[in-house]
Amino acid sequence: MSNKILGLISCNYNNEAFGSLTDERGLASLPFGGRYRLLDFPLSNMVNAGIRTIGIITPYHYRAIMDHVGNGKEWSLDRKSGGMFILPGSIYGLKNMRSTFLLRDIIQNRAFLDRAKEDYVLVSGSHKIFNMDLRPLFKQHISAGNDITMLYKPITDAENHPGTYLQLDGDKLVGLKSDEVGHANCFMDCFIINRDLLLKFIDWYKALGYIDLLDIVADSLPNLNVAGYAFGGYLGQVDNIRDYMKCSQDLLQEPVRRELFMSENKIYTKIQDNPPAKYGTHTSVKNSLFSTGCIINGTVENSILFRGVKVGEGAVIKNCVLMQKTVVEPGAVLENIICDKHVVISGGNKLFGAANKPLVISKGKNI
Repeated sequence: MSNKILGLISCNYNNEAFGSLTDERGLASLPFGGRYRLLDFPLSNMVNAGIRTIGIITPYHYRAIMDHVGNGKEWSLDRKSGGMFILPGSIYGLKNMRSTFLLRDIIQNRAFLDRAKEDYVLVSGSHKIFNMDLRPLFKQHISAGNDITMLYKPITDAENHPGTYLQLDGDKLVGLKSDEVGHANCFMDCFIINRDLLLKFIDWYKALGYIDLLDIVADSLPNLNVAGYAFGGYLGQVDNIRDYMKCSQDLLQEPVRRELFMSENKIYTKIQDNPPAKYGTHTSVKNSLFSTGCIINGTVENSILFRGVKVGEGAVIKNCVLMQKTVVEPGAVLENIICDKHVVISGGNKLFGAANKPLVISKGKNI
């Protein structure tokens, strides 16, 4: 079944709500969970479902994505037949995350669709965090003869997650709404569509290149068979810095961590050979995740430390995310802080953010 499905991941969008974290990288390549990038989740979900031809539509800042995915070896996509395709996004990608599936990006890469032999296309965004076996979604879509099947999760706090919500009559999609309150069906930026229909969308709407595919779907609902498919697992929505911190903190809960990283469906990422984390004699650690290459000599609580982070003696880290090769010198205190890569916090400095508004230290800063 999966050999009938083509993968397409949209990364050509961003959001100013992330500040300096996305100044030099697209949102898809934002580091997460100590060793991953957000792109790893949709990419791994597709590979785990048996999809072997996947196109990645890149943003203007594509270097970080290229450096991370390489030739797709870690995802078994370095293949002679099919494999990973790096596709150019429109030169003017949008900063509105509600325009995740820009038709202009699809038009620009029509050759990728024309040359494909697959009958269906699984289209995904790159800023939702979940680990799912997608094969039941494929099976329902094909057996029901749907034109489009959209993945969603029922949530109870829709007011906290601006985005797209599905209005359903049973399984049938009857409308799309931008915002909801309370109980609602949150669209997970993932849907399967018949390839011929996607090509027709290009022909019908090519004069409106900056329209989003979801707007086309909403406009075409009376003439299409569009269904929803419910997901019952963990969904992390990274829509701003506060959400990024919350999703990072969610990893400190064992059930979430097990579902995302310890199930049969693995989340793959770029491999780096580093020694295990090293703990000093007077280290104090509570409810934290450390990646390889870390050297810990201070106090760390409720925090995520990426590869190669160094924490000096007497330093205190609480409720923080410290990205790769951050150095916290002896005696420094950090609380509710997100440090980008290669940051140095000098000894004796005390930096505090708020729980709902963490302080972000830009990449390479010396403080």
